[in-house]
Amino acid sequence: MKSSNTPSRRAFLQKAGLLAALPLVSKMDIYAADVSSSLALKVLTCNIRVDLPEDAEKGLGWKQRKEACIQVISQQKADIIGFQEVLKNQFLDLKSSLKDYVAFGFDGPEMDQYKEGYHGIAKNPILFSKKRFELLTAGGYWLSETPLKAASISWGSARARNCSWVRLLDKKTDKEIRLINLHLDHISNEAREKQIQVVLEDAAQYQTDYVQIITGDFNVGVDTKVYQNVLQAGWTDSYSQVHGVVKPEGSTNGFKPLDDPRQAKAKKIDFIFTKGPIKASSAKIIKDTYKQVQPSDHYFVDALLHYT
Repeated sequence: MKSSNTPSRRAFLQKAGLLAALPLVSKMDIYAADVSSSLALKVLTCNIRVDLPEDAEKGLGWKQRKEACIQVISQQKADIIGFQEVLKNQFLDLKSSLKDYVAFGFDGPEMDQYKEGYHGIAKNPILFSKKRFELLTAGGYWLSETPLKAASISWGSARARNCSWVRLLDKKTDKEIRLINLHLDHISNEAREKQIQVVLEDAAQYQTDYVQIITGDFNVGVDTKVYQNVLQAGWTDSYSQVHGVVKPEGSTNGFKPLDDPRQAKAKKIDFIFTKGPIKASSAKIIKDTYKQVQPSDHYFVDALLHYT
Protein backbone atom coordinates (compact mmCIF):
# COMPACT_ATOMS: atom_id res chain seq x y z
CA MET A 1 0.00 0.00 0.00
CA LYS A 2 1.32 3.41 -0.94
CA SER A 3 2.11 5.90 1.78
CA SER A 4 -0.54 8.57 2.22
CA ASN A 5 2.11 11.28 1.88
CA THR A 6 3.31 10.18 -1.56
CA PRO A 7 1.73 13.11 -3.48
CA SER A 8 3.29 15.68 -1.17
CA ARG A 9 6.68 13.95 -1.34
CA ARG A 10 6.45 13.83 -5.14
CA ALA A 11 5.55 17.54 -5.28
CA PHE A 12 8.46 18.37 -3.01
CA LEU A 13 10.90 16.37 -5.12
CA GLN A 14 9.61 17.95 -8.30
CA LYS A 15 10.08 21.45 -6.84
CA ALA A 16 13.52 20.49 -5.55
CA GLY A 17 14.43 19.26 -9.03
CA LEU A 18 13.31 22.54 -10.57
CA LEU A 19 15.36 24.51 -8.07
CA ALA A 20 18.41 22.35 -8.78
CA ALA A 21 17.99 23.06 -12.47
CA LEU A 22 18.16 26.81 -11.94
CA PRO A 23 21.45 28.58 -12.71
CA LEU A 24 23.77 28.97 -9.75
CA VAL A 25 23.39 32.75 -9.82
CA SER A 26 19.62 32.48 -9.47
CA LYS A 27 19.94 30.20 -6.46
CA MET A 28 22.41 32.56 -4.86
CA ASP A 29 20.04 35.46 -5.47
CA ILE A 30 17.24 33.55 -3.73
CA TYR A 31 19.50 32.82 -0.77
CA ALA A 32 20.71 36.41 -0.60
CA ALA A 33 17.14 37.69 -0.67
CA ASP A 34 16.20 35.39 2.23
CA VAL A 35 19.19 36.51 4.29
CA SER A 36 18.58 40.15 3.45
CA SER A 37 14.94 39.84 4.48
CA SER A 38 15.82 38.20 7.80
CA LEU A 39 18.24 41.01 8.62
CA ALA A 40 15.95 43.82 7.51
CA LEU A 41 14.88 46.33 10.11
CA LYS A 42 11.19 47.23 10.17
CA VAL A 43 10.42 50.61 11.73
CA LEU A 44 7.02 52.14 12.47
CA THR A 45 5.97 55.66 13.43
CA CYS A 46 2.56 55.82 15.10
CA ASN A 47 0.69 58.91 16.22
CA ILE A 48 -2.05 57.24 18.28
CA ARG A 49 -3.90 60.48 19.26
CA VAL A 50 -4.15 61.46 22.90
CA ASP A 51 -6.97 60.19 25.08
CA LEU A 52 -9.53 63.01 24.92
CA PRO A 53 -12.95 63.18 26.64
CA GLU A 54 -14.42 65.00 23.63
CA ASP A 55 -13.35 62.13 21.36
CA ALA A 56 -14.98 59.62 23.71
CA GLU A 57 -18.26 61.53 23.44
CA LYS A 58 -18.14 60.97 19.67
CA GLY A 59 -17.28 57.29 20.01
CA LEU A 60 -13.67 57.95 18.99
CA GLY A 61 -11.99 57.86 22.39
CA TRP A 62 -9.03 55.74 23.41
CA LYS A 63 -11.24 53.08 25.02
CA GLN A 64 -13.08 52.68 21.72
CA ARG A 65 -9.87 52.67 19.64
CA LYS A 66 -7.38 50.88 21.88
CA GLU A 67 -8.03 47.37 20.57
CA ALA A 68 -7.85 48.53 16.95
CA CYS A 69 -4.64 50.46 17.59
CA ILE A 70 -2.90 47.55 19.26
CA GLN A 71 -4.11 44.99 16.71
CA VAL A 72 -3.03 47.04 13.70
CA ILE A 73 0.39 47.67 15.26
CA SER A 74 0.84 44.01 16.27
CA GLN A 75 0.10 42.84 12.74
CA GLN A 76 3.02 44.88 11.40
CA LYS A 77 5.58 42.88 13.42
CA ALA A 78 7.89 45.87 13.62
CA ASP A 79 11.32 45.80 15.23
CA ILE A 80 11.14 49.38 16.51
CA ILE A 81 8.15 51.69 16.98
CA GLY A 82 8.16 55.43 17.62
CA PHE A 83 4.92 56.66 19.23
CA GLN A 84 3.52 60.17 19.49
CA GLU A 85 0.65 61.68 21.52
CA VAL A 86 0.88 59.15 24.33
CA LEU A 87 -0.57 59.93 27.74
CA LYS A 88 0.38 57.82 30.74
CA ASN A 89 -2.69 55.57 30.67
CA GLN A 90 -2.10 54.91 26.99
CA PHE A 91 1.56 54.13 27.64
CA LEU A 92 0.58 51.57 30.26
CA ASP A 93 -1.91 49.99 27.83
CA LEU A 94 0.75 49.74 25.12
CA LYS A 95 3.25 48.17 27.51
CA SER A 96 0.79 45.60 28.85
CA SER A 97 -0.40 44.60 25.36
CA LEU A 98 2.84 44.66 23.36
CA LYS A 99 4.77 42.28 25.60
CA ASP A 100 7.49 41.45 23.06
CA TYR A 101 8.83 44.99 23.34
CA VAL A 102 10.82 47.05 25.79
CA ALA A 103 9.17 50.44 26.33
CA PHE A 104 11.17 53.60 26.99
CA GLY A 105 10.42 57.27 27.16
CA PHE A 106 7.56 58.21 29.47
CA ASP A 107 8.76 60.37 32.33
CA GLY A 108 6.60 61.84 35.02
CA PRO A 109 4.76 62.94 36.99
CA GLU A 110 6.92 66.00 37.60
CA MET A 111 6.67 66.94 33.93
CA ASP A 112 2.87 66.90 33.85
CA GLN A 113 1.70 70.25 35.14
CA TYR A 114 -1.72 69.65 33.59
CA LYS A 115 -3.52 66.36 34.16
CA GLU A 116 -6.27 66.18 31.57
CA GLY A 117 -6.92 66.44 27.86
CA TYR A 118 -4.67 68.16 25.38
CA HIS A 119 -3.15 70.27 28.15
CA GLY A 120 -1.34 67.20 29.39
CA ILE A 121 2.15 66.76 28.04
CA ALA A 122 1.84 63.79 25.70
CA LYS A 123 5.13 61.96 25.40
CA ASN A 124 6.91 60.22 22.54
CA PRO A 125 7.95 56.79 23.83
CA ILE A 126 9.86 54.16 21.87
CA LEU A 127 9.19 50.42 21.89
CA PHE A 128 11.81 47.98 20.60
CA SER A 129 11.98 44.22 20.25
CA LYS A 130 13.23 42.44 23.37
CA LYS A 131 14.47 39.53 21.28
CA ARG A 132 16.38 41.55 18.71
CA PHE A 133 17.95 44.43 20.62
CA GLU A 134 20.04 45.16 23.66
CA LEU A 135 19.60 48.63 25.12
CA LEU A 136 22.96 50.41 25.28
CA THR A 137 21.82 53.81 26.50
CA ALA A 138 18.83 56.11 26.18
CA GLY A 139 17.67 59.59 26.99
CA GLY A 140 15.45 62.48 26.13
CA TYR A 141 15.30 66.24 25.99
CA TRP A 142 12.86 69.06 25.43
CA LEU A 143 12.60 70.91 22.14
CA SER A 144 13.33 74.34 23.52
CA GLU A 145 16.17 76.75 24.28
CA THR A 146 16.63 74.86 27.56
CA PRO A 147 16.38 71.22 26.47
CA LEU A 148 17.26 69.80 29.89
CA LYS A 149 14.51 71.76 31.68
CA ALA A 150 11.39 69.65 31.95
CA ALA A 151 8.32 70.97 30.14
CA SER A 152 10.21 74.03 28.85
CA ILE A 153 8.66 76.01 26.00
CA SER A 154 10.33 78.34 23.49
CA TRP A 155 9.71 80.13 20.17
CA GLY A 156 5.94 80.44 20.63
CA SER A 157 5.36 76.70 20.73
CA ALA A 158 1.75 75.97 21.65
CA ARG A 159 2.86 73.41 24.22
CA ALA A 160 5.99 71.72 25.49
CA ARG A 161 7.46 69.29 22.99
CA ASN A 162 9.93 66.53 23.74
CA CYS A 163 12.16 63.98 22.07
CA SER A 164 13.12 60.46 23.17
CA TRP A 165 16.08 58.49 21.87
CA VAL A 166 17.63 55.05 22.30
CA ARG A 167 20.93 53.52 21.28
CA LEU A 168 20.54 49.82 20.56
CA LEU A 169 22.74 46.86 19.74
CA ASP A 170 21.16 44.82 16.97
CA LYS A 171 21.96 41.29 18.10
CA LYS A 172 21.22 39.87 14.62
CA THR A 173 23.94 41.94 12.99
CA ASP A 174 26.11 43.16 15.89
CA LYS A 175 25.53 46.70 14.63
CA GLU A 176 24.64 49.72 16.75
CA ILE A 177 21.82 52.07 15.82
CA ARG A 178 20.23 55.17 17.30
CA LEU A 179 16.54 56.00 17.00
CA ILE A 180 15.17 59.47 17.75
CA ASN A 181 11.43 59.94 18.18
CA LEU A 182 9.74 63.35 18.22
CA HIS A 183 6.63 65.44 17.69
CA LEU A 184 7.02 69.02 16.45
CA ASP A 185 4.66 71.84 17.35
CA HIS A 186 1.33 72.04 15.55
CA ILE A 187 0.87 75.84 15.58
CA SER A 188 4.09 77.83 15.24
CA ASN A 189 6.22 77.41 12.13
CA GLU A 190 9.10 79.22 13.83
CA ALA A 191 8.87 76.74 16.69
CA ARG A 192 8.97 73.77 14.30
CA GLU A 193 12.05 75.12 12.52
CA LYS A 194 13.88 75.77 15.78
CA GLN A 195 12.76 72.48 17.34
CA ILE A 196 14.05 70.38 14.46
CA GLN A 197 17.31 72.32 14.57
CA VAL A 198 17.82 71.18 18.18
CA VAL A 199 17.41 67.58 17.03
CA LEU A 200 19.64 67.92 13.97
CA GLU A 201 22.46 69.57 15.92
CA ASP A 202 22.32 66.86 18.57
CA ALA A 203 22.40 64.09 15.95
CA ALA A 204 25.27 65.76 14.06
CA GLN A 205 27.60 64.88 16.94
CA TYR A 206 27.60 61.23 15.86
CA GLN A 207 30.00 59.81 13.29
CA THR A 208 28.74 59.75 9.72
CA ASP A 209 28.94 55.94 9.65
CA TYR A 210 26.71 55.57 12.72
CA VAL A 211 23.18 54.51 11.78
CA GLN A 212 20.54 56.95 12.99
CA ILE A 213 16.78 56.98 12.42
CA ILE A 214 14.21 59.70 13.14
CA THR A 215 10.56 58.81 13.54
CA GLY A 216 7.86 61.33 14.23
CA ASP A 217 4.98 63.64 13.51
CA PHE A 218 6.53 66.76 11.99
CA ASN A 219 3.23 68.63 11.53
CA VAL A 220 4.47 69.83 8.12
CA GLY A 221 4.60 68.41 4.62
CA VAL A 222 7.43 67.92 2.13
CA ASP A 223 7.07 71.45 0.73
CA THR A 224 8.43 73.19 3.84
CA LYS A 225 11.68 74.52 5.19
CA VAL A 226 11.53 72.06 8.10
CA TYR A 227 11.54 69.11 5.70
CA GLN A 228 14.25 70.64 3.50
CA ASN A 229 16.44 71.39 6.54
CA VAL A 230 16.34 67.72 7.50
CA LEU A 231 17.45 66.67 4.02
CA GLN A 232 20.17 69.32 3.91
CA ALA A 233 21.53 67.96 7.19
CA GLY A 234 22.24 64.67 5.43
CA TRP A 235 19.10 62.72 6.25
CA THR A 236 17.06 60.65 3.78
CA ASP A 237 13.28 60.39 3.73
CA SER A 238 12.66 56.62 3.53
CA TYR A 239 9.28 57.02 1.82
CA SER A 240 10.65 59.33 -0.86
CA GLN A 241 13.68 57.07 -1.32
CA VAL A 242 11.40 54.15 -2.18
CA HIS A 243 8.62 55.89 -4.09
CA GLY A 244 10.37 58.94 -5.50
CA VAL A 245 7.17 60.96 -5.26
CA VAL A 246 7.02 64.74 -5.17
CA LYS A 247 3.62 64.86 -3.49
CA PRO A 248 3.06 61.75 -1.34
CA GLU A 249 -0.30 60.58 -0.02
CA GLY A 250 -1.49 62.14 3.20
CA SER A 251 -0.81 60.47 6.54
CA THR A 252 -3.76 61.98 8.43
CA ASN A 253 -7.41 60.99 8.14
CA GLY A 254 -9.36 62.99 10.74
CA PHE A 255 -11.27 59.76 11.45
CA LYS A 256 -12.85 60.11 8.00
CA PRO A 257 -13.35 57.13 5.64
CA LEU A 258 -10.93 56.46 2.79
CA ASP A 259 -13.34 57.76 0.18
CA ASP A 260 -13.98 61.06 1.96
CA PRO A 261 -13.03 63.91 -0.45
CA ARG A 262 -11.05 65.62 2.30
CA GLN A 263 -8.57 62.74 2.24
CA ALA A 264 -7.19 64.01 -1.08
CA LYS A 265 -6.15 67.28 0.60
CA ALA A 266 -4.28 65.63 3.46
CA LYS A 267 -0.49 66.00 3.66
CA LYS A 268 2.06 63.43 4.68
CA ILE A 269 3.35 64.80 7.98
CA ASP A 270 4.56 61.55 9.59
CA PHE A 271 8.07 60.55 8.54
CA ILE A 272 10.87 58.05 8.99
CA PHE A 273 14.25 59.58 8.14
CA THR A 274 17.57 57.74 8.06
CA LYS A 275 21.22 58.73 8.21
CA GLY A 276 24.34 56.65 7.81
CA PRO A 277 24.85 53.26 6.12
CA ILE A 278 21.23 52.15 5.92
CA LYS A 279 18.68 52.22 3.09
CA ALA A 280 14.94 51.72 2.71
CA SER A 281 13.69 48.96 0.40
CA SER A 282 10.01 49.55 1.06
CA ALA A 283 7.84 52.13 2.81
CA LYS A 284 4.12 52.55 3.11
CA ILE A 285 1.28 54.42 4.74
CA ILE A 286 -0.75 51.88 6.69
CA LYS A 287 -4.48 52.41 6.24
CA ASP A 288 -5.63 49.28 8.04
CA THR A 289 -8.61 49.20 10.36
CA TYR A 290 -9.71 46.58 12.86
CA LYS A 291 -13.38 45.65 13.08
CA GLN A 292 -13.98 48.76 10.98
CA VAL A 293 -12.43 50.97 13.67
CA GLN A 294 -9.66 53.40 12.73
CA PRO A 295 -6.79 53.24 15.23
CA SER A 296 -6.10 56.99 15.14
CA ASP A 297 -6.69 60.22 13.24
CA HIS A 298 -3.25 59.53 11.71
CA TYR A 299 -2.30 56.62 9.53
CA PHE A 300 0.75 54.77 10.76
CA VAL A 301 3.85 54.80 8.53
CA ASP A 302 6.46 52.09 8.12
CA ALA A 303 9.82 51.54 6.48
CA LEU A 304 11.80 48.37 5.82
CA LEU A 305 15.47 49.23 6.19
CA HIS A 306 18.64 47.38 5.23
CA TYR A 307 22.19 48.01 6.41
CA THR A 308 24.56 49.01 3.58
